Amino acid sequence: MIEPHHQEVEVAGCRTDCFTYAEGVPGGPVMILVHGFRGDHHGLARIAEELAAAGGPYRIVAPDLPGFGSSEPFPDRPHDLSAYASWLTGFTTAVAGGRPVIMVGHSFGSIVVSAALAGGLAAERAVLINPIGAPALSGPRGFLSRLAVGYYWLGAKLPAPIGLPLLRSRAITRLLSEVMAKTKDPELRRWIHDQHRQYFGAFADRDVVLESFRASVSSDVSQFAAELDLPVLLIAGEVDDITEVDRQRVLADRFPRAELVVAEGVGHLIHYEAPALAAEAIGAFAGHTHGVAGPES
Repeated sequence: MIEPHHQEVEVAGCRTDCFTYAEGVPGGPVMILVHGFRGDHHGLARIAEELAAAGGPYRIVAPDLPGFGSSEPFPDRPHDLSAYASWLTGFTTAVAGGRPVIMVGHSFGSIVVSAALAGGLAAERAVLINPIGAPALSGPRGFLSRLAVGYYWLGAKLPAPIGLPLLRSRAITRLLSEVMAKTKDPELRRWIHDQHRQYFGAFADRDVVLESFRASVSSDVSQFAAELDLPVLLIAGEVDDITEVDRQRVLADRFPRAELVVAEGVGHLIHYEAPALAAEAIGAFAGHTHGVAGPES
């Protein structure tokens, strides 16, 4: 386990806490890892540690999204996709210092990264892990997504003594964790459940959760794919319940230059269940390592 270096960066009127897992080489690229909804930087820690252990040239930085983990919320605007994309652009400028940038986003982070890139964020390459490749409010899972919207709305609107415990309910968190985890390894499953228990309740307030959840289900990566004329790597889970692998193949075809790697037997938790595979794929894609099970043709 690597103990990352903690740093505070002022962006978009609020303090962003970020964590550096490797400094890389002087002038080398900066790799920024953007976590998903309800998480914080801990979610991508295993991938960051694998990349750092490989000794690549990258400075590896993982921020907590505004309003999550230990980062402050936006003081004067809703936590919507536009705000997060603008924040990410400012954050990248602040921490990269003119060095080449490789963007990595998981789940909701894949949408934030894609929106920021489409809005002008300059990067050499982008990696989208478990990308959200189709609208969550339509299709076969649209009803479940709308139920979730109702859950987060209730959590935000009920009196605080009721709403906050509802949003931080260990029983609901455990249920979600049980559904998402696909591994049969009991020790790994216990660890995944513990990660969710520790970090899924780390949000600034109830409005942040509702606003960011609405952002996560009202947009998807496919909206931006055609605009992203840079090399893109998609790392998809073979049994991902949120965006099925067939939809990921369709998504890959929407990009001008995209490659797809599929993690067999893994769902939406590649960052927990297959971090070594993800790190190897990222390293190969970024030009540092070779020989990983390659992209689909």
